[in-house]
Amino acid sequence: MSTRSSNVIYVAIVANAAIALCKFVVALLTRSSAMLAEAFHSTVDTGNELFLLLGQKRSARPADVAHPFGHGKELYFWTLLVGVLIFGVGGGLSIYEGIVRLLQPSAYRHTGWNYFVLALAAVFEGRSWYVAYAELLTQKSSDESMMHLMRRSKDPTVFTIFLEDSAALVGIALAFLGILLSTQLKTPYFDPAASILIGLVLLIVAMFLIWESRKLLVGESADPEQLSRVRAILASEPDVEKVGELLTMPLGPDQVLLTVALQKRPGVREVESIIERIENHIRSEEPSIARIFIEAERTLPDGP
Repeated sequence: MSTRSSNVIYVAIVANAAIALCKFVVALLTRSSAMLAEAFHSTVDTGNELFLLLGQKRSARPADVAHPFGHGKELYFWTLLVGVLIFGVGGGLSIYEGIVRLLQPSAYRHTGWNYFVLALAAVFEGRSWYVAYAELLTQKSSDESMMHLMRRSKDPTVFTIFLEDSAALVGIALAFLGILLSTQLKTPYFDPAASILIGLVLLIVAMFLIWESRKLLVGESADPEQLSRVRAILASEPDVEKVGELLTMPLGPDQVLLTVALQKRPGVREVESIIERIENHIRSEEPSIARIFIEAERTLPDGP
């Protein structure tokens, strides 16, 4: 597991824990539903990041008899749980609080504290967002969009923090607008409306995380570019006549399982040494491919 990924999570935990405490205090002082929604948001984010750390620790355990391929996929379970918590607790409570305050509006008190805490939250969240963004940039190719990077990534920790912090910055902006409009226009409805919008933003982020975690748990293929590189390695082998089907599946954020069927050239006899050489070649070029199973056949059926 990447040490930098862990550092991203630690930065986010410190930021969100401090912000959540401030938001709860100010929400009680000012009776702002948007601020309370933001407090729910930051609290859920703090818990989620603790889950990600737990997932990192558990997924790093070595393989054993009961888990011969290791525990790498357990991180995907905890990421799925993060998505569920954002959906049910963060999004659900924010929308519920907004609806309750729309139906039963209340007067504001000490509104200046709202702006102070939102500004403070923007600084903390902005710093955490930048750390996650910088880490994502190290994984991104020059012509690749950020969305494509997150969809192909097999390590959900960094892009989960990035999405959480992005949603947090959007939520801060919505809370600021809701409080400002309610205060300036002397109407209590913009503030709870902002709370509902914050909840909807969290629902969108949660659904994306749930969908991506589902794909990783089920076992999607490796990155197409990596598959192309592996196929090129196999095609360059002088004793390989034909490359058959390549099957891949992530075993964790930085581990891939590869199975491949090969047709050896006529007259080739040292099959075991050829397979060992090919495996070493693949591992030297693609270190993330941790498990390789090669089946050498005399003939392969026609096909792609």
